[in-house]
Amino acid sequence: MKASDLFIKALENEGVEYIFGIPGEENLDFLDSLKDSKIKLILTRHEQGAGFMAATYGRLTGKPGVCIATLGPGATNFTTPAAYAQLGAMPMMMITGQKPIKKSKQGRFQIVDIVELMKPITKYTRQIVNGNNIGSMVREAFRLAIEEKPGAVHLELPEDIAAEDSNDKIFKVVGHRRPHADKQAVIEAAKMIETAKRPLLLIGAGANRQRTSEALTKFIEQTGIPFFNTQLGKGVVDERHPKFLGTAALSDNDFLHCAINRADLIINVGHDVVEKPPFFMEEGGSKVIHINFFPAQVDQVYFPQLNVIGDIATSIDQLGSQIIDQSNWDFAYYDKIKVEVETHLSTHSEDKRFPMLPQRLVHIIRKELEDDGIITLDNGVYKIWFARNYKCYQPNTLLLDNALATMGAGLPSAILAKLINPTKKVISVSGDGGFMMNSQELETAVRLGLNLVIIIINDGAYGMIKWKQEGMGFENFGLDYKNPDFVKYAESYGAIGHRPTSDQNFKKILSLCLKMDGVHVIDLAIDYSLNHYILNVLLKEKTCIL
Repeated sequence: MKASDLFIKALENEGVEYIFGIPGEENLDFLDSLKDSKIKLILTRHEQGAGFMAATYGRLTGKPGVCIATLGPGATNFTTPAAYAQLGAMPMMMITGQKPIKKSKQGRFQIVDIVELMKPITKYTRQIVNGNNIGSMVREAFRLAIEEKPGAVHLELPEDIAAEDSNDKIFKVVGHRRPHADKQAVIEAAKMIETAKRPLLLIGAGANRQRTSEALTKFIEQTGIPFFNTQLGKGVVDERHPKFLGTAALSDNDFLHCAINRADLIINVGHDVVEKPPFFMEEGGSKVIHINFFPAQVDQVYFPQLNVIGDIATSIDQLGSQIIDQSNWDFAYYDKIKVEVETHLSTHSEDKRFPMLPQRLVHIIRKELEDDGIITLDNGVYKIWFARNYKCYQPNTLLLDNALATMGAGLPSAILAKLINPTKKVISVSGDGGFMMNSQELETAVRLGLNLVIIIINDGAYGMIKWKQEGMGFENFGLDYKNPDFVKYAESYGAIGHRPTSDQNFKKILSLCLKMDGVHVIDLAIDYSLNHYILNVLLKEKTCIL
C-alpha cells in the first residue's frame, strides 16, 4: 500500500470527517489518496483560514480538526492557528508537505525546518521519515491532541515518503478513563466550602466539557452557591440561572468584582492561566480551591491553597455529595451585586442612536437568536461587550478567543460552525480590521452554499487599541484607516451585502438575513464613544454596596 493511502486510512480510522486547507505540489500523493476517501476536502483561500476552521472543529466536537498545507510559506501560515488551538485547548492536527528527504530535488528552495518551528506551539510535532511509522504516529498524535489539556499537533509528510510503499498497520482507537481526584483532597475542599461565609464559584475554560456542564448545574442547584464565569467559560451553565452573577470580561474594577472581592473562598473550576485573570489573588485575601484536570500553574496573581486534580465532572459530583453543613453561608451581598450588575449592563440596551452602540447590538442579537444559535467573534473591543452583556444559554454558543486573542479567526470559525451545524443560526461578528485579515474566505462560504450572517462592525480604525490608547492618556495617533465598500465587496464574492441606516432598519435587516438563504454581509456603523467612560472612568468611580 502506498504510504499516502495508509495515512488517509489512518485518518478515517480516527473518525475524521473533513480536511481543511490548500494542498501544494508536495501534497499531491496525499491529495490523490484523499479523492477516493469519505473524508471531505474543504478547500480554503488561505492556510490561516483552514487552521482556524480545524481548531474550531476541535472546539465544538472535542475531536481533532485536520488541516493541510504545503511546505515553506504554506506551513508557516499555520503558526497562528497552531498557537490559537494550543492556547485555547482546541484539539487540532496539521499536516504539511516537504521536499524529498532521501535526495535533493531543488536544493534549499522553500525549505524551512517546520518541525522545529512548531515545537513551542504544539503538543507533538514530527517529520515522518518512514512510511511504516505512519499508523503509530497518527494514533499518537490524535491521542495527544485530545488528552487534557487538548491542543495542536503536527505531522510533516515529505514528498518521497508519501509515494513509497508501506507495510504498516492501522492502530485501533483506544479511549481511557480519566483518573478521579484524591479522596482526601475532595474532603478537604468540602470542609473549606462548609466553613466559608461567602463561597463563590468560578467557571473557567477547562469546565467547557459536556459532563462538566451537567455536573456544575447540578452542584449549583444542590448548594445554591452563586457563580460567575470567565470569557471562555461562558455558557457552561445557563446564564439565565438566578445564581449567575456575570462574566469577568475584565481582570479588575468591574461591577462584578465587588462580589469577587467580598468572597472569602473562590471555588475555581477549570481555571487556566492562559486566560486573562478574572481576579488577582493577594496574600491574606480570598482563599482559592483549584479544581481541574491538572495542578495549578502558580504565578504572582494565582497561588491557590488547595488543588483537586482529576476528572472535573467527577470531582464536582464527589464534592457535592460531601457538602452537608451550609448554615454558615450568607449570600445576601451577592444578591445585591446581581441587581447592580444587571442594572449596569442593561443601561444602554434600548438606546436607539445610530451609528449603533455595541451594547444595543448585543441586546438585539440576543433577542433575535434562538437558545442554540451560535455567534463567532473576532478580536476587538466589541468582544468585551459581548462577554459582559451577552447571556449564553448553552455551551459553545459564543465562540470568542481569550487565550491567543488573535484577529482573523471570526469568519473561518463561523464557516465551520455552520458547516457542522446546518440547522442552527450562525452569526459572525468581526471588526472591520479583523474581517479584512481573512475576508477572502467569503468565497469559501459562498462556494459551500452556506446560510450565514456576517456583521462587520465598522469604525474605520483598530478600535481596541484606540480604547487602550485613550485609557492610557495618549493622543489618538496611527490607528485609523479607509475601508472598501463592504456591500460591493460582498457582492463581488456572490454574497449579499446590506448597509443599515438606522436602528430599526438594522433590526429588520438582521431578522430577514437570518431567515433567508445565502451568505449575508451587514456593514454596520458603530459608535464607540462611550467605551472609555464606561470601561475606564465609570468602573473606577463605582462604589461597591456596603
